[in-house]
Amino acid sequence: MPTHLGSVVSALGFWVGALFPIAYLPVFVAGIDSPGRLSLFLGLVTINVLALVVGHDYPASRANEQRG
Repeated sequence: MPTHLGSVVSALGFWVGALFPIAYLPVFVAGIDSPGRLSLFLGLVTINVLALVVGHDYPASRANEQRG
């Protein structure tokens, strides 16, 4: 069971890390003109980086390495 849970967490981290930058668009459109919006943007970047770190072992992230 722990191996399955680890693969699920890795997959979730990979896909969140890959798709999460879409969440930046509304912040950019609204502008980063206040401390609150800057904090929001930095929080989004932090979540994105953490997701990429968690998902870096997901097999789909290695597909290009195996082909090359």
